[in-house]
Amino acid sequence: MADTPIGPSLGEAARVWARVAALSFGGPAGQIAVMHREVVEERGWVSEGRFLHALNFCMLLPGPEAQQLATYLGWMLHGTRGGLIAGLLFVLPGVVCLMALSWMFVLFGQTGVVAGLFAGLQAAVLAVVVQAVLRVAGRALKSRLAEAIAVAAFLALFLFALPFPLVIGAAAAVGVVAHRLGHGLGRTDAEPVVPLARGVGLGRAVRVVAVWLPIWLGPVVLLMLFAGPGSVFTQLARFFSEVAVVTFGGAYAVLAYVAQAAVEQHHWLTAPEMLSGLGLAETTPGPLIMVVQHVGFLAGYRAPGGMPPLLAGTLAGLLVTWVTFAPCFLWVFLGAPYVEALRGARRLGAALAAVTAAVVGVIASLAAWFAIHAMFHRTVPVAGMNLPDLTSLDVGAAAIAAAAAVALFRFRVGVMKVLAACAAAGVLLHLLGG
Repeated sequence: MADTPIGPSLGEAARVWARVAALSFGGPAGQIAVMHREVVEERGWVSEGRFLHALNFCMLLPGPEAQQLATYLGWMLHGTRGGLIAGLLFVLPGVVCLMALSWMFVLFGQTGVVAGLFAGLQAAVLAVVVQAVLRVAGRALKSRLAEAIAVAAFLALFLFALPFPLVIGAAAAVGVVAHRLGHGLGRTDAEPVVPLARGVGLGRAVRVVAVWLPIWLGPVVLLMLFAGPGSVFTQLARFFSEVAVVTFGGAYAVLAYVAQAAVEQHHWLTAPEMLSGLGLAETTPGPLIMVVQHVGFLAGYRAPGGMPPLLAGTLAGLLVTWVTFAPCFLWVFLGAPYVEALRGARRLGAALAAVTAAVVGVIASLAAWFAIHAMFHRTVPVAGMNLPDLTSLDVGAAAIAAAAAVALFRFRVGVMKVLAACAAAGVLLHLLGG
């Protein structure tokens, strides 16, 4: 296949991006696979090499890599307009669907059959996250050093509750030192350095920052000025803007950071509600990290500040979505012209390999956190940790989670089918009085 893509019209590309958005279920891996099929295999708009190079670049960035990849590919085909169309369409269906489900959650989530449905989803999510741990580990842990970094990251987060950015920064530093000492992490970083694209300069970078930084942070500054630092809207805007900067490693790594802070520090929602939100996000199209909209919705709904709770929740959810995804456009539009220069950066490659290994430990800590809160009703403090009270085991939830794991790992059933079956099992258990 030629390296130069066959350029579609902007309208034709927009229709394809809408199709990609509608089919983007199942988390980042499934979404990237859909994009590859649509733009590489079926239409030949982008070559295999350019697609993989774009994906590698997006994996370097904080935030949701699948949405950033859509933005990058749209930019590659039609410049800034194409990137905006692809990136926005990728997010829009998830925004609408998850907002409707969040309304359903607060209006009907504690009643009868709906409560059973959400309980089934919570148990299924545990198996889905364990599957993500194993998939990422299979790709990332190619050496003993990489395995050691993953274990250290898990212990740092789960046992010692160290800050997520500190863990990731330490992993990157270990990767650089290991590279200088001649110790590899199982990745090959021997591609030649490619010169920067012509026309790339400081002026363009300044213009991109001058446009997108106010678009991203403008609402945050306005809220701090007019709503005050104590407002839940200000707290959400500030926290999720920080998340957009420090969370590398994809959706599950982001969720580990968000879940810990949203539940245990800010108390915007409970652990079961976080699990339910993740289950809802798994069943809707678009980025898995859209679950942050559910977090924002519940935070606004419970601290409406004089507004009707549903209106406050809706606005808070949309605010969180804004500050989560607006930075993605800044990262892509700023960095895309420089992408080719990153291919031969051996030291950077070593740091990123170590970060990728640490992400395995991050996701494993998320799985452990979910397991405790999905299958046990109570926790007990032990040496500064919240460990499960074994006498409070929810046998029904454990059975559903085990069945989901068997379906995913043994019989290779799709995530959507597993979630639907577990939701039905939760309803059945509720009807039977379980």
